[in-house]
Amino acid sequence: MHDIRQIRETPHAFDAALARVGLAPVTDEILALDERRRERISAAEQALADRNAASREVGAAKARGEEAEFERLRALVADKKDEIARLEAEAAHADAALRDLLMGLPNLPYDDVPDGPDETANVEIHRWGVPRDFTFKPLEHFEIPAAMPGLDFEAAGRLSGSRFVVMRGAVARLHRALAQFMLDTHIERHGLTEHWTPVLVRDEAMYGTNQLPKFAEDSYRTENGWWLIPTSEVTLTNLVAGQILDDDRLPMRMTAHSQCFRSEAGSAGKDTAGMLRQHQFEKVEMVSITRPEDSRAELDRMTGCAQNILEALGLPYRTVVLATGDMGFGARRTHDIEVWLPGQDKYREISSCSVCGDFQARRMNARFRRGEGAKPEFVHTLNGSGLAIGRCLIAVLENGQQEDGSVAIPEVLAPYLRGATTIGPDGGLA
Repeated sequence: MHDIRQIRETPHAFDAALARVGLAPVTDEILALDERRRERISAAEQALADRNAASREVGAAKARGEEAEFERLRALVADKKDEIARLEAEAAHADAALRDLLMGLPNLPYDDVPDGPDETANVEIHRWGVPRDFTFKPLEHFEIPAAMPGLDFEAAGRLSGSRFVVMRGAVARLHRALAQFMLDTHIERHGLTEHWTPVLVRDEAMYGTNQLPKFAEDSYRTENGWWLIPTSEVTLTNLVAGQILDDDRLPMRMTAHSQCFRSEAGSAGKDTAGMLRQHQFEKVEMVSITRPEDSRAELDRMTGCAQNILEALGLPYRTVVLATGDMGFGARRTHDIEVWLPGQDKYREISSCSVCGDFQARRMNARFRRGEGAKPEFVHTLNGSGLAIGRCLIAVLENGQQEDGSVAIPEVLAPYLRGATTIGPDGGLA
């Protein structure tokens, strides 16, 4: 959420920043609501002072036998009580309208984010690895003989419908090995602290990480009011909600492996074949909580953590900075990492690392104190995929496919597969 004081001080700059993400000016409406709210609060405070003064005089007038003055003051007290209730209700209404308006506005991009309406304006900043030169036409993951026995979309359709998969055998083990490898790398090499968190959360947690109110249709809600998390960014970031952290606890660097759930609203007809876009999937997520002055450097560090996973697996990738029109709602700058998928002959997103500034911290009131007696300040939050496990599985299968239908597994995964380095054409580990 945005700082109303900053909007008051620099309204034109706020509107200019919103224009970069394609939104019309809104500061006139914001400031009108803010002024109405402040006026009603001030008027209510004055009415309360008047009522208190009149209340003190009521008894004195009665004692002096001034019946007319007594009745006037008593009526004034009653009138002021009604006036205070009305003004407080109007202030609360304006405050709610202002909060709803601010909650619906996206974060403002950093100055170094490229301008542009969509992904066509994204800027590549890094590339690693060379896509393999196949001597045969590479297949998509769901067409590879070694993978086909382990990917059952028909059974998943009977169980749950479209955009689900049942994995079995070697593919299921490879999927699990990837998750374990990612966690171990982030913990042992990158210094992140492993967490295990719920996948069901309350409204407040979804508001805190800006999934609500704007993106309710993108998530699933249970009948008793819990939300299924779209990513463990929600739970990890909300661990500091309502807290005032000691300065020496920062930065906090966390990771978690979790089930994730997304309705994929608005994606009808996109990536319907295979398991690239699913309603239920798994991710290893990274979240950092930092001091404001450290967050931009932390974004580069987090991006590097995700890139290291792909490099260890030998998967070619590129990293792009998202343009203003392609960034997510809560981000100030986003680095997307796109892995090479030879079956599609293109790079596809496998990780998105974003710095949110104090946007989420304001929503969840997450602060820190630089020292004893210092005024609390809002922390900065960051999140990133490290990585999307299903998409990483796709990349391993497609990049490792062999002409005989087998798949070569990256060497770093062998310890997680009891030494196996191949999935044979029949779907068995070897």
